[in-house]
Amino acid sequence: MASDIAVRGATVDDVDLLHRFSIDLATYEDEPDAVTSTPQTLARDGFGADPKFAALIAERADKPVGFALYTFNYSVWTAARGIFIEDIWVVPEERRNGVARALMVALAKECMAKDYRRIDLNVLDWNPARGFYEKIGFKWIRNWLPYRLSGEALQKLATGS
Repeated sequence: MASDIAVRGATVDDVDLLHRFSIDLATYEDEPDAVTSTPQTLARDGFGADPKFAALIAERADKPVGFALYTFNYSVWTAARGIFIEDIWVVPEERRNGVARALMVALAKECMAKDYRRIDLNVLDWNPARGFYEKIGFKWIRNWLPYRLSGEALQKLATGS
């Protein structure tokens, strides 16, 4: 039942949990070796003097059942910030029980309270969560394709090679 889900801001005491959930998500996405962060880097990067991300933890009966890790973006078109959800994860046994919706509601409330104008995320084409996102109002931007520059290609461009 969704009414017994509590959503709270993550603290530095949650870095082990954030790290474990990140590994669970990467494993689900068939990228189990992709996580190179550690609890220590999450503590530094999320809870230091210049936080690079924020996160929410969803709990049922004081047991963590999901999280959303996000950063902020800015639109020059709307002259406003937005939230970019980098990772969202619900433990398998809690799916379809309102956890993801509770996390999304909390993010939407943050947007409204801070006058942010949108929430963006990327989702794998095979992920059944796409239906959930569309049901709550997310729109698939069909004419936009995500691109990424990283690793060796990023280094090569930076060095002018």
